[in-house]
Amino acid sequence: MKARLIGIALVLAGLGLGATLLRDQVPIGGASAPPAVTAPNEAAAKLQNELNTIDIVKRFEPGLVYISTEQDIASSDPFGWMFGGGGQETQVQQGVGSGFFVNAQGDILTNYHVVAGEGGAGTADRIRVRVMGRSDTVTARVIGLAPQYDLALIRPEGLDASLIKPIPLGNSDSLQVGQKAVAMGAPFGLDFSVTEGIVSSTSRQIPIGFSTTGSGEGITQKAIQTDAAINPGNSGGPLLDSTGHVIGINTQIYSPSGASGASQSAGVGFAIPINAAKNLLPRLQAAGGSVVFAPKLTGVTPGLVVQQRTAAGARNVAVGLSLLSSEGKNTLNLPESGLVVGTVAPGTPAYQAGLRGGNSTQAFRGGAIQLGGDVIVEADGLPVDALEDLQAALIDKKEGDTVTLKVVNAGKTREVKVTLDAAAFQ
Repeated sequence: MKARLIGIALVLAGLGLGATLLRDQVPIGGASAPPAVTAPNEAAAKLQNELNTIDIVKRFEPGLVYISTEQDIASSDPFGWMFGGGGQETQVQQGVGSGFFVNAQGDILTNYHVVAGEGGAGTADRIRVRVMGRSDTVTARVIGLAPQYDLALIRPEGLDASLIKPIPLGNSDSLQVGQKAVAMGAPFGLDFSVTEGIVSSTSRQIPIGFSTTGSGEGITQKAIQTDAAINPGNSGGPLLDSTGHVIGINTQIYSPSGASGASQSAGVGFAIPINAAKNLLPRLQAAGGSVVFAPKLTGVTPGLVVQQRTAAGARNVAVGLSLLSSEGKNTLNLPESGLVVGTVAPGTPAYQAGLRGGNSTQAFRGGAIQLGGDVIVEADGLPVDALEDLQAALIDKKEGDTVTLKVVNAGKTREVKVTLDAAAFQ
């Protein structure tokens, strides 16, 4: 009886310590001899999920691309004159990232920040790619850039066509929380690595990409959240579902303050939904190496600007009403927050829909505001207080789509429905 109690205690201890202990050790009670152990059949012992993951990796990992970049950075050498130099030296800044083939022509989709130049401007001086199973790299050229979406399309030069293995694109609109997620990429430069997790959220709103208005923060967009391990170097790599279709493009991680080392995964990673990239892909392919911007309201300019001083000089930046004092807004009969409409070009869809700009300008220290026009306070139900807020409501739209604006003018609120024309995407 005592031996049996000891056996029960061992089992309970094993359960308390976790599944690993129980998997590796079977507690033995009493004086009974251990049962005969049969060597497991490893192939038969694999779980269905393991077999699925192995199949995904075998079939689609060859479509993954390792990306390396080099940027020449000129810096001042204060002691250069002592050795006959001009006081300038050039350092090479290197970067790594991931990407994947999207078509038979060899187009590679990746993050903009993977191929971007110093400070997020332009592109790196040299971009090279390497495919799985090869030690050599080839040069890649830029086909199209979309900084606001943090997306870029590049194409290798001189790569054997037989090495191009496109990965099929899925449908991110049909995702459900709890679905399997497989991330591929090059974390910390460890190329062709695979991690697995689940979809933690299908519509996490986070700033993505690079702002073009100087605010320093990207446009708030819908992102996929996953607990599949994503780390620096995974950027631009694909996030796949259990069918091996790409559901997202790994772009950011959440790293808690104080974590040891540089930006490490905390089990919270984000991916750009593949449907956003699919909508943008034709524009990227036709860009001819230039930048593709988020949709805008054709002929509409913001009416509240402040002067921002940078190293390159002063420039005007559009801002929202929330930056003005409540006293000033009350005096001017303006809402607490919103995007002031400065001008609306006649004949444009916005003008035809009834959106109106201001008729007078009032200057103030450090900026100016146009008065008498509409103030956009919502776009498709989303609050608007900055140009990025308006772009966030438009970012997934296509030509012919409509955006519903809630506007305030002279204390009265109304709705304006604007249809996006081709010029909205130029």
